[in-house]
Amino acid sequence: MGKVVLVTGVARQLSGRFVRRVQREPEVDRVVAVDVVPPDHDLGDAEFVRADIRQPVIGKVLARHAVDTVVHLDVSGTPLGAGGRTQAKETNVIGTMQLLGACQKAPTVRRLVVKSTTSVYGSAPRDPAVFTETTPVKSLPSGGFAKDAVEVEGFVRGFARRRPDVAVAVLRFANILGPRADTPLAEFFDLPVLPTVFGYDPRLQFVHEDDVDEVLVVAATEPRRGTLNSGTFNIAGDGVLLLSQTARRLGRPTVPVLLPAVTWVGRMLRTAGVTDFSAEQIRLLTHGRVVDTRQMRETLGFHPVHTTAETFHDFARSRAGGLLPPARLAAAVDGMAARVRRAAAAGPGTKRGPERQEERQS
Repeated sequence: MGKVVLVTGVARQLSGRFVRRVQREPEVDRVVAVDVVPPDHDLGDAEFVRADIRQPVIGKVLARHAVDTVVHLDVSGTPLGAGGRTQAKETNVIGTMQLLGACQKAPTVRRLVVKSTTSVYGSAPRDPAVFTETTPVKSLPSGGFAKDAVEVEGFVRGFARRRPDVAVAVLRFANILGPRADTPLAEFFDLPVLPTVFGYDPRLQFVHEDDVDEVLVVAATEPRRGTLNSGTFNIAGDGVLLLSQTARRLGRPTVPVLLPAVTWVGRMLRTAGVTDFSAEQIRLLTHGRVVDTRQMRETLGFHPVHTTAETFHDFARSRAGGLLPPARLAAAVDGMAARVRRAAAAGPGTKRGPERQEERQS
């Protein structure tokens, strides 16, 4: 019999896509899909089990199906339904504790894959230019999904010490985008006008939702020759984009807001139900974040198909056009930048044509 893979959080689109994708692997015999609510999307031949990972019943599910691989994707910044932030935190933190406790007692479990986020590094003005998996964090997240992810990773490290026989992979994803993305950052980019922090143009990284499915398969199955899929890995597409570049590619005008007023704007958008403009997201859109992905390539052996720019392009194509034509907006901005560069190259003491002509005549 092949592997029996249990996947949590399957009511979400991302998890549902992975469930359908992993069933195509020849070494996978069965997939058990778990969530507290039935999914609206197709799960293929997977067996859906309605269970709450915050309850001890998850241990019975592991034992009943003799699960050997657990892929924990029910770690998210947005709750399903009307539970709000409290429900999301309970599922992230309490649910992970209960699941890991059940895995610890399940002798059949041999592999654990946990979805995390690069948000665990935080976003601060004195951060390094690029984070590696071992970079000491100067400013730990103080709340929200990022803090949940920090706690989840702490629980996973404890589990790995107690069950050294289990191969554990923690995947820290950059911002996930694509045509079907439903993340808070995707909601931000859907705004007709993008509020930005005055004086800041942060660097951003993205990972395509299709690449997310593929790297999860790599982490959940037997490692290929010369690779190791146990450990902690940053997952992101090549390259970076500035926030101003993303706005131009979407054709969205930006409204720079002074930093002290950004929190008020975010609260107003959140209250109106437009987008979850959290403090964590405000810091990202102020200072940005870039991670190193060498371990992803050299150790895990995964090479994303899409770069950061290609990921955003695919996302932008799936969205309605902005208020400004992207091509015309980009041309105007590039033209202005070229004039600024020419003026800077000329130097402050350089005189204009008519003035130079008068000097020559005199």
